[in-house]
Amino acid sequence: MIPSTYPTAEEMARLTARMLWEIEAVNFMQDEPFKLASGQLSPVYIDCRKLISYPRIRSTLMDFLTVTVMRNAGFEAFDNIAGGETAGIPFAALVAERMGLPMTYVRKKPKGYGKNARIEGAMTEGQRVLLVEDLTTDGGSKLSFVDAIRDTGADCAHTAVIFYYGIFPETIKTLGDHGVSLHHLCTWWEVLAEAPERHAGVLGEVEAFLKDPHAWRKAQASD
Repeated sequence: MIPSTYPTAEEMARLTARMLWEIEAVNFMQDEPFKLASGQLSPVYIDCRKLISYPRIRSTLMDFLTVTVMRNAGFEAFDNIAGGETAGIPFAALVAERMGLPMTYVRKKPKGYGKNARIEGAMTEGQRVLLVEDLTTDGGSKLSFVDAIRDTGADCAHTAVIFYYGIFPETIKTLGDHGVSLHHLCTWWEVLAEAPERHAGVLGEVEAFLKDPHAWRKAQASD
């Protein structure tokens, strides 16, 4: 179950960023930019999937994510925790365990056989569902999961992620226009603030990207 006391949001963000550096989940472009789930290019990439292999860090961050959601949305705000295929599934299971709630998961598309379902597990009409994912960039990929949940007759007005890029101003509006609030632990700005000195040489380009990702991509395309 969740702890009865927990740090401030600022301290949780700082500690989350430190943990991402510690397990080398922060990756830098070598020869080619990374392609994000949104299809956009980036010189940096956060691999939150690595967290499942580090039990102490994994447990701490799931405590942080659970109390963040409960503090922001309410302590009795949900009836079901849904993970987005595939990265969100383990984190949804861990949050559901802490909150003492049923867990389900949402496929990216129907599996093409059997019941051809997108929702796996028991989700019923009227349930208030929290969508859990590893991270979000511009928020667009969350909308398909939210719509699949709502197609069951359940309600999904909140999504929670470990890492939020925090550099695309349209993200909150995209989700908000769809009736969804975003909860997160840290952004690129906290990650940069905790960067070890050995990475100082690449941080200039990273900052250029974070301050104006559209201009950075334009410069890449013209090279």
